Amino acid sequence: MIIVIESIILCAILTAMVFVISREPIKTLYNYPPEIQNRVKKLDEYKDKIPTQENKIIVKVFASILFLVIICVVLRYINGYTTFIKSFGYGFLLWTIVNLYDAIVLDIIWFCHDKHFIFKGTEDMIKEYHNYWFHIKGFFIGELLAVVICGLSGIIIQFVL
Repeated sequence: MIIVIESIILCAILTAMVFVISREPIKTLYNYPPEIQNRVKKLDEYKDKIPTQENKIIVKVFASILFLVIICVVLRYINGYTTFIKSFGYGFLLWTIVNLYDAIVLDIIWFCHDKHFIFKGTEDMIKEYHNYWFHIKGFFIGELLAVVICGLSGIIIQFVL
């Protein structure tokens, strides 16, 4: 039952974060399909607002570290796990649930169909906004990242906490 509660809480937090970010979608340009990124980069309206690749990397590293800390705290101090295998397994399951929610609910259902995410000057690119495969690939990339983050959390819990 705890997995359901933790999953709901993490999905709610992720949804709130996406909602806040959706008010300024230019900050998440690199989460869009490449065709949309390329068009936006050519539009004068966004010329000085486009985040750099360096900013993209910093945000991703920060998010990964933040999630590593959160998952370590949840696994060790809420769930009471003390071994690598239990921490990794449960953490990976929790990550996969949230990642699946992100891909299906937030990306495919919400992002692909909400006008708040459409950049002015790209309204004709509906096919690209509805590129579900882009988000499905993102899910699998997230699963690879999960192996690394959950592996690190298992090591931290086993040997540090």
